[in-house]
Order: sequence, then C-alpha cells, then structure tokens
Amino acid sequence: MMGPRQKAQAALFYEFSLKAYVLQNHLLRSIDRIVDLSAIRSHLADFYSHTGRPSVDPELLIRMLLVGY
Repeated sequence: MMGPRQKAQAALFYEFSLKAYVLQNHLLRSIDRIVDLSAIRSHLADFYSHTGRPSVDPELLIRMLLVGY
C-alpha cells in the first residue's frame, strides 16, 4: 500500500573499511605481506566459465583457506 513510510529504514549502503578494524600487529596483516597471490587468477582462469553468474574470486578463496588453517 502506498503512503508515508511508517518507520525509519536502515541505510542501504554502509561505509566500512576492514583495514581500519584489523590491528596493525594482527596475523592477517603478516600473511598479506608474505603471501603473494597476484598470479592465482591467471593460473585458474581456464577453470572458470565465462557464461552465467561470476564465481567467487579465486584469490579470495585461497585467502579464506589460509585463514581457516
């Protein structure tokens, strides 16, 4: 039903920087400095389809596995 909004709506987008919330001496920052995953996309490009919805970034998947271990 159309009409005035009855209650406040939460913001659709939030400004958030993960780097601002991760401490300078945290383990994740050490991993990020040491592990270079810049070439992972080119090595795995053949395994990702170009049709349909884009898959999760392979670099992100590898980073999540590292953090999980």
